[in-house]
Parts: sequence; structure tokens; C-alpha cells
Amino acid sequence: MMASPLPSLASFFPSNHNPPSLTTASLPVSKLIFSSFSPKLSRNKKWVSRRNRFYPAKPTDHDLDTTGPSPQASAQNAGNASISFLSLLCPLLRLFSGGDPSQERNDALEVATSSLSTLARFPWGSKSLAEGSESKDITISDPPIRMQLFEFEACPFCRRVREALTELDLSVEVYPCPKGSLRHREMVRSFGGKEQFPFLIDPNSGISMYESGDIVKYLFKHYGKGRSPSTGLLESTLFTGWMPTILRAGRGMMLWDKARRDPPPKKLELFSYENDPYSRIVREALCELELPYILHNVGEGSQRMKLLLEASGSKEVPYLIDPNTKTQLGDYRKILSYLFNTYSAAAV
Repeated sequence: MMASPLPSLASFFPSNHNPPSLTTASLPVSKLIFSSFSPKLSRNKKWVSRRNRFYPAKPTDHDLDTTGPSPQASAQNAGNASISFLSLLCPLLRLFSGGDPSQERNDALEVATSSLSTLARFPWGSKSLAEGSESKDITISDPPIRMQLFEFEACPFCRRVREALTELDLSVEVYPCPKGSLRHREMVRSFGGKEQFPFLIDPNSGISMYESGDIVKYLFKHYGKGRSPSTGLLESTLFTGWMPTILRAGRGMMLWDKARRDPPPKKLELFSYENDPYSRIVREALCELELPYILHNVGEGSQRMKLLLEASGSKEVPYLIDPNTKTQLGDYRKILSYLFNTYSAAAV
């Protein structure tokens, strides 16, 4: 039986801001069309999505309160232990993070630690498994309605999903959920019933789900066109997935205390691929500012590379587009300066 009406997604946003929107993804970046998405929510129960409607969820082996010796429950407990470890590690990493992320940084150190993070996760998240397109028509291979990913940059399990998205050459709407999040963590609790990351919503199939391994398998099953994840992508997270988090001293984990409270009217857009050292630094900043954005993955061999060339005249990433100020930037240092100056509470 269908659940009774509940507050819409728009209730999480001020009246002058757009709620998380799903885009028609068969058009050039400059012509993307946004449409509203207002699923039914509950703050007291867990709900699962079926064709953009939410129904009370039946207990499953993946729930946090599952008891019993099933393999699924054991895997869940291992994931919970990892998340608890991350919570304990967070205060320690902050001691080495260099303080206020908006302040001037040691560029050599930033690039060195991010480059080492890239080496730690090599070869995952660098190359699209899709064959490059030689067609002159600029199209996007995304599903009709863009998926929504709730995550935070420093989380190794979120990293696993972003690596898969690069391999699948998919764009998604990203809703950063740093610790101290003012908006997006509450949305995840309302959608799924618990605060756990990553969390994916796919309105094309009406599915919403936790668990990074399940999300990766789902993405390849539905959007992989018969392909499988790169060897070791799923298995490697527990061994080297933590290295970027540690090497980057927890960047992209905590909400910046001077971040603007309200989201901008339109989502920013970022051309990036998961294992690029310069893009990683920009994604960390977007997370620390809790800025929702459209992530255009452009790994090696990506069909989306033509869109990047059209927008910037170059294949270099990261490349940021902010439709709110009509700003376009391609140097990570300039992007950092722009983001923290434009989206600080003091700039309001």
C-alpha cells in the first residue's frame, strides 16, 4: 500500500533555491534541462523508492540492526567498523590538515600528497572502459535522468563508487555530506532512514541504496553494457582505499565553519576524473563547502571529452563552470580561491 504524502524534497531548501534536480542528459552541457524531483520522505521510517515513490521498507540483511551470522551481515558489520574507524581517525587527521582550508597552501605539498594518493589507487578511477567515440555529434551516454550521489570526498567507500563512475563514463549529481553537514546528511536520513555513505538514488529505475559494493555492482549491471569493474576495484578498497584519506590528512571530510549556509540557486559543474590529483583537491573544497554540483567524469577514453573541449578548449582537468556567476575556471589554485571567496558566509 502506498505511503501517505510526506514533505517534499523542496522543504530542505529555501524558497528561492532549486531542490536537487534531475537533468536530461542527452544534450550538450550548455543545453542541459533541469526538472524537479519531489519524492516522499519520512524522518521516522526507512523508505525505499519505486518509480520515484517511497514505500515502507521491509527488513533486509543489509540493515544496520541486522543480527545473525549471514555473510551479508558480516560484510555490513565490517563496513560499520570501517566507518567507526573513520570517525576516530577524523580528529587525528585534522591535526595535520593545515587548518583553515581557505588559507594559502603549500602548493608543492598539496600536489605531492594528492599525487601519492593517485599512485595508491592506480589504476582505478583513471580510465573510461567505454570505447572513445569518433562521431562529430556531441552526446552524453548517461541515462535519461541523472543519478544523485550523496557522499563525502574523504570516505574510501565513496571513493570506490566514484572510481566506478569514471570507468562507466557517467555523470551524476553530487551532494557532498561532510561531517557537520547542514543540509545533505539530513536528506540522507530522511530518504533512507540512516546516516550512511555513499547513498545513491537512481530515478530511472526507482532505486535508492546504500553499500558501496552493492552500488558498484548495480551500476555495472544497469549501465555497464556487459562490462565488469576493473580487476581489484571492489577488493582493493580495504587495502589502499584509505591511503588518499590519510595522505590528504582528511581533506574533504569536515564542513568548513565559514561556509555559506544556503546552497546557490544553480548547481556548479565540474569536469574531473576520480584519480586526477588536481581534481581531487577541487572536489575536497566542494565537499568542505557542501556545494552540490554536477560531476562530469572525463577519464582517459571518455566520450565526454568532446564536451570538455567545447567548454574549455582544452582536455585539462579540473574545469569548473559556475552558472550562478557565469564563471569558468581551469586552474585548481584559481578554482580554490574562487570557491572559498565566493561561497563563504562573509560573501553573502
